[in-house]
Amino acid sequence: MKRCTERAFAKVNLSLDVLGRLPDGYHSMETVMQGIDLCDKVELSLREDGEISVWSNFRFLPCDQRNLAWRAARLLLDRAARPLGVDIRLTKRIPVGAGLAGGSADAAAVLRGMNLLLSLGLSAPELEALGRELGADVPFCVRGGTAVGRGRGDILTALPAPPESTVLVCKPRFSISTPKLFARLDQGKRLRHPDTPGLLSALERGDLLELSQRMYNVFEEVLPPSMAREIAAIKSVMLDCGALGAVMTGTGSAVIGLFAPGGTGEAARARLEGQYACCALSQMLPRLNVS
Repeated sequence: MKRCTERAFAKVNLSLDVLGRLPDGYHSMETVMQGIDLCDKVELSLREDGEISVWSNFRFLPCDQRNLAWRAARLLLDRAARPLGVDIRLTKRIPVGAGLAGGSADAAAVLRGMNLLLSLGLSAPELEALGRELGADVPFCVRGGTAVGRGRGDILTALPAPPESTVLVCKPRFSISTPKLFARLDQGKRLRHPDTPGLLSALERGDLLELSQRMYNVFEEVLPPSMAREIAAIKSVMLDCGALGAVMTGTGSAVIGLFAPGGTGEAARARLEGQYACCALSQMLPRLNVS
């Protein structure tokens, strides 16, 4: 049977704002997202019995319909209307519960791979539309690159790629409950909002320093105090070691720092990796070509 391998690339948020509530009860977001080369490997093998099996090297992850990769495969198998199944093997490097969209990236990779294996011929916009049925981050993860997301974060507008830089990713040992953070945000605290227009202008002009200094995540303001202190400490190490800017990504708990070309981030990585299990240097990626 046919098989293929896809890479599932992590997503980081250069800025993240919450604007209010949508009619469906979800929060209205405005976020600038960037794909990086930290990735999982997704191996797909068609099978003839109609079953979907999922294996992951992270043994604590569910391998049934609770897994977004399983649900992505089901979507395209149903669309193909053929009595086929698939084996999905996930070799994960993207940490879980980090705000890096690892599960969404895996689902997007399954959409791209199954589109090829089943010869469905779906376009990138069609795959993104299917991704919206799975989660708000999946449409971005289908093509990656650089984009601003609005609505639930899934209404995308492509942006110019940032100037060349190195991205240091560091995840503390704790994860953060997304529903609890939204609940804290909804308590009505007056929030500082990111200067998204200024960040977009910096992107247009290719100004890495200004872009880095305008990175901001509104969720950092509603972290529990102990978590806020640890996030601040990681950012401080990055900045002390030459990062142009640092910010928590998504609803956390990973922190990213941007380093100019030549400022590789090695010193910051060396200082942080003794304390934190996940500390990786990455590069920003252009938009993926999806056939």
